[in-house]
Amino acid sequence: MTTTAGNQSLDVIEEHWDITYSHAVGAVAARFFEKLRDDAILTAARCPDCRRALLPPRGYCDRCFVLTTDAVPVGTTGTLEAFTIVNQSFKGLPAAPYCFGYVLLDGADTAILNYIRGIDFSDVDGAAAVLIKKPAMRVAFAESRVGRMSDFWFEVADDPT
Repeated sequence: MTTTAGNQSLDVIEEHWDITYSHAVGAVAARFFEKLRDDAILTAARCPDCRRALLPPRGYCDRCFVLTTDAVPVGTTGTLEAFTIVNQSFKGLPAAPYCFGYVLLDGADTAILNYIRGIDFSDVDGAAAVLIKKPAMRVAFAESRVGRMSDFWFEVADDPT
């Protein structure tokens, strides 16, 4: 059933948000972004109790509920855990189609999400056939880094064909 208020249908309400904000990343994430920007190195947060390397790094261990202490570098290769191919364009994101994937990097105990590049995502079935096999992945770094997640992405480590 559609509800109306005056002449306006209320089954769909259209709104527009145009928000600029500053996000305080905190000490743990700041350390991650500094190493990414300055050295092209990804670092995980080490739990002092269970010794897991948490990536993306967080200030406390979600298993032990203790503060993480050390930053440890992780590898630049790993395994794809999950992915999604996006076919709808959204403001502020790349033109569709594109892909996000969770990759478990060597030396990390948790997977990190970022873009997957280097595959023709306009062929959704073909791209999915490659990615569903959970291929080995590698990290690629931007030539010029500024300390943001867009400074790196994932690529299939071997020729996907």
